[in-house]
Amino acid sequence: MECGMTGHGLRMVAVAALMGLAGTAQAAQCGNNAAGFEAWKDEFAAEAKGRASPASLAALANTSYSTATISADRGQKSFKLSLDQFLAKRGGNTIVSRGRALKAQNAALFASIEQRYGVPPGPLLAIWGMETGFGAVKGNVNTLSAVATLAYDCRRSAYFTDQLYAALKLVDSGVLTPATRGAAHGEVGHTQFLPKNVLTYGVGGSLDSAPVALNSTANFLKGHGWQRGAGYQPGEPNFAAIQGWNAAGVYQRAIALLGARIDGQ
Repeated sequence: MECGMTGHGLRMVAVAALMGLAGTAQAAQCGNNAAGFEAWKDEFAAEAKGRASPASLAALANTSYSTATISADRGQKSFKLSLDQFLAKRGGNTIVSRGRALKAQNAALFASIEQRYGVPPGPLLAIWGMETGFGAVKGNVNTLSAVATLAYDCRRSAYFTDQLYAALKLVDSGVLTPATRGAAHGEVGHTQFLPKNVLTYGVGGSLDSAPVALNSTANFLKGHGWQRGAGYQPGEPNFAAIQGWNAAGVYQRAIALLGARIDGQ
C-alpha cells in the first residue's frame, strides 16, 4: 500500500527539521557584561562535554569575569598612532639597543634558531622586546579567566571560543594551570602566545622560558610562510609572516623596522 503526505504535512516536517538543526547549532549565550557569565559557563560546559575533559571544565568553572580583560580589549588606542608615535610610546630605541646586546650575548641560541627555521635574530628580538620588554612584563591577569571572558563577550566570541578550547587542552597537558597568569587577552610567555598558537606552534615546554618562546616564535613565522634569506620589510616576501603575528599595520611596520635595525640593516 503506497503511503503519501499532504503539502501541509511536508511543511510541518520541514519546520520541525529546521527547528532541530537550530537547536543543535545553538551556542552558549554571549553577553556584554558580567551579569550572564556564570550562566554562560554552565551552558558552555554542557556543550563542551566530550570535547573537553572533566578536569579542564572544573578549572573553567572556577574562572571569574575579568574586568581587566574587557578594559584592555576596549582600549587598544596605541594601534591608531603613527609609526613614529607608536615607536616612541613603545620605546623603540631601547628595544634596538637591548636587542643588539641580547643578540650578542645569545649568539649560539639565535644561530641555532636561524639554522632550524630560517628566521634571523632581528624580528624575533623586536617581537620579544615589543611584547614583554624582553620578559620584564608578561602580564598578571589569570589566563583562563581572560580567555573565558572573551569567549563569553559578544565582540569576538567565536574567535575566543576556539582559544578557550585550546586553553582547556593546555590545562590537560600541564602547559597551563588554573593559576597561570599572563596578558589581558590570554597571551602567555616571553612573546605572548595565545593558547591556540601554543598548541599549533609551541615547540614544547613553558613559554616562560625565553629559548622555548623564541623557538616557538620562529616556528610561528615559518608556519606563516617565512622564506629563508628573503627580506621582511613591507613589500618583501617575509613581511606577510610578520602580518600574521599581529593584525595592526603600525605594529607590523614597527617589528620590521626594529628587526632591521637590530640586524644592522
